[in-house]
Amino acid sequence: MNKTIYKRVLLKLSGEALMGEKGYGIDPFTVKYMAEEIKKAYQLGVEIAVVIGGGNIWRGSEAEAQGIERATADYMGMLATVINALALQNALEKQEVDTRVQSAIEMRELAEPYIRRKAIRHLEKGRVVIFAAGTGNPYFTTDTAAALRAIEIGADVILKGTKVDGIYSSDPVKDSKAKKFDILTYMDVIRNSLRVMDSTAITLCMDNNLPIVVFNIRKPDNLKKVILGEKIGSIVLKEVKNDAGIQEES
Repeated sequence: MNKTIYKRVLLKLSGEALMGEKGYGIDPFTVKYMAEEIKKAYQLGVEIAVVIGGGNIWRGSEAEAQGIERATADYMGMLATVINALALQNALEKQEVDTRVQSAIEMRELAEPYIRRKAIRHLEKGRVVIFAAGTGNPYFTTDTAAALRAIEIGADVILKGTKVDGIYSSDPVKDSKAKKFDILTYMDVIRNSLRVMDSTAITLCMDNNLPIVVFNIRKPDNLKKVILGEKIGSIVLKEVKNDAGIQEES
């Protein structure tokens, strides 16, 4: 078995990651692909937890603009993440990967309630754990949920799977002059308003010295390669060594 650099990881996926080329909802072929990529990483012996967004079904921020109360819109978004979590669980189990869904909003017929110790036990037993319904509170994003859950379960890193191959100074799809960063600090992200994760999530990671790796999940084997230590995507750390080998704190 290849040697991994992480023992326990939290994979953050957006809801949009499940809709493929569709403009809305869940694309079964894309969900199957995501499950296959997770299985490749799982077979390395690493413990994997997943937090998934719900933007392919419902976006609370947009609903608020349409006159729906923010808290209500956010709760609706949490339910969308449960739908996505169940879809991913189904796809993983078809790949013969033992999976549990834990929801921050209790719905016992569909998922286990989130219990930190139970989640850790599932991971230790070799099960993939999908955390659904965000933090269970309005006004918090699934990025913040990913940071919170990663810290709670003692993950070594947050792996944020996106449609681009790292962190850029601006949207590389819209700006051909966008600069890619291979490595940067949490404060770099905050100072430059880089769209990695929301500021609450970044601050949580910074306070707990939890690295974030942003990479292209759409490229086959990238998740596996990141876990094996290959330099793919961009990494956010507390400090970065300069050319003189001096550590610069954020």
